[in-house]
Amino acid sequence: MRRLKTLIAGAVAVALLSGCGASAAAPAPSGAVTGPAAVAPSGPPSGETLVVYTNSNGEGRGEWLTKKAAEAGFKIEIVGAGGADATNKLIAEKNNPIADVAFGLNNMYFEQIKAAGAIAPFTPAWAAEVDTAKGDQSDSKAYWPLVQQAILLGYNTEKFSADQAPKDWTDLWTKDEFKSRYERVTGLGTATAQLVFAGILTRYKDESGDLGVSDEGWKQIEEYFKNGTPAVAKTDLFARIASGETDMGQMASSVIPEREKSFNVDVETVMPSVGVPLAIEQVALVNGTKKQDEALKFIDWFGSAQVQGEWSQQFNSMPVNKAAVASAKPEVVEFFNTLKQQDIDWNFVQKNMGAWVEKIELEYMS
Repeated sequence: MRRLKTLIAGAVAVALLSGCGASAAAPAPSGAVTGPAAVAPSGPPSGETLVVYTNSNGEGRGEWLTKKAAEAGFKIEIVGAGGADATNKLIAEKNNPIADVAFGLNNMYFEQIKAAGAIAPFTPAWAAEVDTAKGDQSDSKAYWPLVQQAILLGYNTEKFSADQAPKDWTDLWTKDEFKSRYERVTGLGTATAQLVFAGILTRYKDESGDLGVSDEGWKQIEEYFKNGTPAVAKTDLFARIASGETDMGQMASSVIPEREKSFNVDVETVMPSVGVPLAIEQVALVNGTKKQDEALKFIDWFGSAQVQGEWSQQFNSMPVNKAAVASAKPEVVEFFNTLKQQDIDWNFVQKNMGAWVEKIELEYMS
């Protein structure tokens, strides 16, 4: 992968975007929580068991976090789910919460959860160490940023040189040499897939169009599904690339080095002129938890520069905590410093994503 070739191959899959869900997150009802931001009290962990919802537990991350937390005096029980499923679960349980902490979901999901009143305002001890523009931008901050991930189109270098490779997502279905050679999704329950479509549909924003998108925009989605090869359940994209079944597809920045080694393939990534979507993983305090003090202490520990630095080393991630960047791998830092972020109207996306997913599943995936 460009600028990431030398990453240590022990990396694991993207934290925010691991796991699958069955459907898009449901529209959130009104009732957002307001009030003073909670802060962690002083003192050591109590040892109470915290239930942690996340879509960031795959490929050893859950085990790593549970072990590290235990060493710090925290006892946690991780419940993993895809981004949409975790969102729906937190909203459904808002009047009788089971979780104490949620992390890994992106801004779009947490905005829905916040609107439902399922998370509460708080201020972590490391608040001054992160760019608050990457988290909850309202006055009542109910989620805070942890990790950045880039959502990318990757391709097999054995099949295409840099000159021959696609230059943008739209090349996949508009140029004959790429038709049937890319993997298309078969479900939209993951944040990765939703962010890919957000990056495409926002280019065709049209207030008079269906769900805010022009006819040309929906034509792009139709062609995407018509010309791609469907993903295969429980079969990794890199395994399909290695076998020659397909040559390219969606992936997130931290997944590539480990997958390249595991499947013995070489992948480069496409950098469209409009840039690429960035997913920002967040952490939140569940509203109504009976273990608020312990939950806040855990969040202070987990988001700290030391722990985020260790997390970034272990999983090839780019921390939002500025003090943790020094611990991140230089190749990762260089990659993100030179990366062009796509300008996406996330309010527009959040407002329409549920309806977009429904339309896509009914009209283009069936």
